[in-house]
Amino acid sequence: MNSVHIPNELNELLKENHVQVQLSVPQLVEKILSRNEGTLTSAGAIRVSTGKYTGRSPQDKFIVSEESTKDKIAWSANQPISEEKFNNLYNKVVDYLKQKNEIYVFKGFAGADKKSQLPIQVINEYAWHNLFVHQLFIRPNEDELLAHDPGFTVISAPNFKADPAVDGTNSETFIIISFERRTVLIGGTEYAGEMKKSIFSVMNYLLPENNILSMHCSANVGQEGDVALFFGLSGTGKTTLSADPNRRLIGDDEHGWSSNGVFNIEGGCYAKCINLSREKEPQIFDAIRFGTVLENVTLNQESRIADYDDGTLTENTRAAYPIDAIDNIVLPSIAGHPNTIIFLTADAFGVLPPIAKLTKEQAMYHFLSGYTSKLAGTERGITSPQATFSTCFGAPFLPLPATRYAEMLGEKILEHNANVFLVNTGWTGGEYGVGNRMKLMFTRAMVQAALEGELNEVETVKDEIFGLNIPLHIAGVPDEVLQPNKTWSDAAAYEQKAKELAEKFRENFKKFTNVSADIEEKGGPIA
Repeated sequence: MNSVHIPNELNELLKENHVQVQLSVPQLVEKILSRNEGTLTSAGAIRVSTGKYTGRSPQDKFIVSEESTKDKIAWSANQPISEEKFNNLYNKVVDYLKQKNEIYVFKGFAGADKKSQLPIQVINEYAWHNLFVHQLFIRPNEDELLAHDPGFTVISAPNFKADPAVDGTNSETFIIISFERRTVLIGGTEYAGEMKKSIFSVMNYLLPENNILSMHCSANVGQEGDVALFFGLSGTGKTTLSADPNRRLIGDDEHGWSSNGVFNIEGGCYAKCINLSREKEPQIFDAIRFGTVLENVTLNQESRIADYDDGTLTENTRAAYPIDAIDNIVLPSIAGHPNTIIFLTADAFGVLPPIAKLTKEQAMYHFLSGYTSKLAGTERGITSPQATFSTCFGAPFLPLPATRYAEMLGEKILEHNANVFLVNTGWTGGEYGVGNRMKLMFTRAMVQAALEGELNEVETVKDEIFGLNIPLHIAGVPDEVLQPNKTWSDAAAYEQKAKELAEKFRENFKKFTNVSADIEEKGGPIA
């Protein structure tokens, strides 16, 4: 199949009369309701169900092995699929979409920095998926829309099921990126997060090629122009902690760091909303309004009021809304170089300190390690927290070798003299099932102290197992909470569990064979 065959097939599809291009939010809401794809809530949001896939399906994600890119991709962390399999599946999906009564097209951008912005096009079988991408990506103005030339296209057909024996997939579901074809092909899953994260994976390939660090983090800026980054996997608190009424939000999940500073890759937020309340997270709660997409949230059938405490369908309930639904934001979503960097981990062992200031070596060690616990629902099959190491706090989305991103971050930390902290938003007083989740009010107080520079010169104690420097006092946090060994009722049980986690760190780090010995010796556990 020659290189122009797929674009021509796509052009034929987009010329069909049933194609609805760049519908407004009200138009999409009308389509969703008339097609019974979703329900209108009391807040004016659209509530939808994603079926059996209520989280990402990483085992069904592939990158096409192509001549121009195959030597750059980290195949140890990514699954290859042949060009032939991709092209055949692509043609099947396009033919399938031609038979639909309507399909929906969104044109927009990924990347708020105009110099590295990627024009994207998303083709959807579902109207609610099109509303989702309209809210999550950067929306063009009229002039930008007229000049829009897609640099990458996402095609999403949830009701098209692959045949693994024929199509080379692992199941009926597939998420496939072709960098030569500039296409993402998605089928067999209704979970909208696959579209969002596929474009993030694309940017994680394209940006470093232009010497821009791509990052799985949220970002905000203080009144003095000080910028903070919050790294972490889904569910560790990126969205919650970056939505600070005293700081302006740059973005909640994906960013680039260029020679000019930080910029948001997206134009919206995808917030977890399990146990959401106005009292604890007012900015997120109030952002859920007309045009917001609520995934898998339970509704009262009469009042249509959302019950955010109900995790019957999944713990991974989500709200997708445009970033301007948050009052305190930066637009365009661009800021200067970071002053403070926070690594968020949800430690299911309950042994890491709630906050620790990291040395340069510790910062690199913990970034490469990317330790956290996968929380319930964020991936298919995860029903309780599971300890995992996700390099750069975003391994599922990194096409290039992890050390490429780590080296770029290390260089930027040194160049801009950023302070780095490890923050545990996970368990305290015992492991998962025994201890309790760290109180959000305590985490907020610790993060605020870090952002305001109060922890740069405070008295600390060194953790005897992990070698981390733990502050002895932070306003608004009980002293005993700061030291995890003092929160456990059984000291011997704490030590055993801490050493168990330390050994997991050491075992995981063995895979980094080309990293400076200093990082492992000075950055990792000491016992």
